[in-house]
Amino acid sequence: MKVLLAAINAKYIHSNLAVYCLKSYAKKYEDHIELAEFTINHYTDYIIQEIYKKKPDVLALSCYIWNIEMVEEVAEELHKLLPNMKIWLGGPEVSYDAKERMERIPYLTGIMIGEGEETFLQLMELYVDGKGKLEDIKGLAFRENLYEDEAVKVTLPREQLDLSIVPFPYENIDDFKNKIIYYESSRGCPYSCSYCLSSIDKRVRLRNIDLVLRELKVFLDNMVPQVKFVDRTFNCNRAHSLAIWRFIHENDNGKTNFHFEISADILTEEELEVLSKMRQGLVQLEIGVQSTNEETIQAIDRKMNLDKLRKAVDRVNSGLNIHQHLDLIAGLPYEDYESFRNSFNEVYSMRPNQLQLGFLKVLKGSAMHTFSKQGCITYKNHAPYEVLFTDWLSYDEVLQLKQVEDIVEVYHNSGQFTYSIQYLEHFFETPFDFYQEIGRYYEEQKLNSMSHTRMSRYEILLRFMGERTQGKAISERVVYTFDMKVLEAILLYDLYLRENLKSKPDFLSTNEVEREIYHHFFVEEESVKSYLKGYEEYTGKQISRLTHMEKFAYDIIESASTGQAVVKEEYILFDYKNRNPLDHAACTHIFEKRNETELYYIGNKERVLL
Repeated sequence: MKVLLAAINAKYIHSNLAVYCLKSYAKKYEDHIELAEFTINHYTDYIIQEIYKKKPDVLALSCYIWNIEMVEEVAEELHKLLPNMKIWLGGPEVSYDAKERMERIPYLTGIMIGEGEETFLQLMELYVDGKGKLEDIKGLAFRENLYEDEAVKVTLPREQLDLSIVPFPYENIDDFKNKIIYYESSRGCPYSCSYCLSSIDKRVRLRNIDLVLRELKVFLDNMVPQVKFVDRTFNCNRAHSLAIWRFIHENDNGKTNFHFEISADILTEEELEVLSKMRQGLVQLEIGVQSTNEETIQAIDRKMNLDKLRKAVDRVNSGLNIHQHLDLIAGLPYEDYESFRNSFNEVYSMRPNQLQLGFLKVLKGSAMHTFSKQGCITYKNHAPYEVLFTDWLSYDEVLQLKQVEDIVEVYHNSGQFTYSIQYLEHFFETPFDFYQEIGRYYEEQKLNSMSHTRMSRYEILLRFMGERTQGKAISERVVYTFDMKVLEAILLYDLYLRENLKSKPDFLSTNEVEREIYHHFFVEEESVKSYLKGYEEYTGKQISRLTHMEKFAYDIIESASTGQAVVKEEYILFDYKNRNPLDHAACTHIFEKRNETELYYIGNKERVLL
C-alpha cells in the first residue's frame, strides 16, 4: 500500500506543516507514506505527471484557499489516469462544506474534516492493516464506492487532540535548509473575530512547554534562518509566551529569526522588557489591527484596546531591535472609504516596518460567512472568496484601495524608499493621500501594466513629484516648500543604503567625491578599519569594493537674522558588509572635510540631509 501526502504551497520557500505532522503522527506506517510538495507556480501538468509517476494507491491533498482550484483540477485529471486510486482531501478549505463538496465532486473518496492527525492514522490502519471501517472513523465525509452513486456519509466530529502527543515533524532538519520552518506551540484562539476560522476553536491548547523548548533548541542548534510560529494569538497565555521568548533570548545563536503573530494590546510590562533585550533581528512581530473604526470592531466581535496597542507598538519601536508588521483589512462591515483612510493613517502613524493592506475574505465556516448572507457584503464565489463590494464600500473604491495596496508594497514595505517617503509625506494632507495619488499617477500613465526595475521606481517617483508640483500646490494644508534637489539627494541616500552601485543613475544629480579624498581615505587602511567592523583582514582596495562613498552638499542657514545660507558638505560611507537586520540597510559613517585630501569622522548614526 502506497500513500502519497501531497501539498501545493504558495511559494517554494514555504513548507507544509500539515503533511509533515500527519506523517510523523502515523510513524508506524512511514514505509508506506511518501511526501510531495509543489507550488502554485508549477504548471498543473507537471504536478499531475509527478504524482502519476509515483502511482500511489491513496492520494491525500492538503487544501487551502490559495490552492483549492489547482487541487481540484489535479485530482480530477489524476482520477482519469489512475481510476482505482483513492483521493482524499483535508485542510481548512474543505472542512466546513465537506458533504456538499463530496456531492459536487464525484471522484473523491473522502474528506478529512478538522484536525487530521488521528483521522489519518486510522485511515492508515484501515488501508494497510485492514483494521476498522470508514464509518467508525470520526471526522470523515466519504463514499464507499465511487461507481454506485451512493450517498455521502458524514461521521461524528473528532474530539480535539492533545497537542503534546503530536511528534516533532522536523526530525530530518537538513531537508529544510532552504525552507521557512513553520512551528506551532498552540492551537485555537480565545478571540471571536468573525472573519477568522480560528475563532471557531475558542479553547486554546498549549503544547507542553518543556517539549517546545527542546524542539526550539533543535532549530537553534541547526542555525535555521527563520522559524514562523503559526499560533493564532501567540501571547494569549502569558506564562507560555514569556517562557519561549526568554528561552530564545538566552539561547540566541546570532542567526535564527522567530516570527510571532500577537495581540499587542495585551502585552505586559514584563513581556515588553524581555522583548527590549532581544538581539536586533531575533524576533519579528505581526500584529492584526484590521480597523480603528469602533463600530467595525464591534461588528466583527474583535476585542482590542487601540490605545494600549499603540503604546505597545511605540514601546517596541523605541528598542530599534524588532521588525513589526501591522495588518489592516478593507471591506469589513461599517468601514467606508473615508473610514478606511482614517484607519490607514492611524496605523501608519505607528510607524510599522511593514503595513499589510489586505481585503476581506469571506471564509466558509466563519461567522462573517453567516453575516454576509444578510446581503450587505458581496464577495467572489471562487477562492479566495475576496470581497467585491459592501453596503459601505463600492467596487470602484475597492479598486482604488487595491492601487493603494500596490503602492504601499512598492514604496513602503520594500524598505527601499524610507527617507524619501518621510520627506514626501510633508506635502500631502495625510500619508494615505500620498499613496493614493501615486496610485492614480501609475494608472494615468499606464504604468500598472509594465514591469519595473528597482531603479525605475526611483525615477517614477521623481517624475510624479515633478509633474504634481508644477504650477500648483499639492495640498491646501501644505506649509512646506518642495525642493526637487532635496528629493534627489534623499533618493540617492535611500538608493545607496541598499545598493552598492559603482555607476550612478543618470536621473539623479550627484556630487563627485574628489579623487584625492577618495584615494587618501582608502589608502589609509588602518584608519578605515577603526570605523568599520569585520574588515580586519581586508586591504584598502577590497574595502573600497565592499563599501561606497558619496558626497552630499546642501544649504544651511548660517544667520537667522539675515537668512544667509552657506553650503555644507558631508561625505557618507555606506558599509554593505554590516547591514541593519531589520531593513537590510547599509551601516553609514559620516565624515566632513578636514583639508584637500583628508576627512574627519563625525559619527555613524543614520540621518538624512534635509
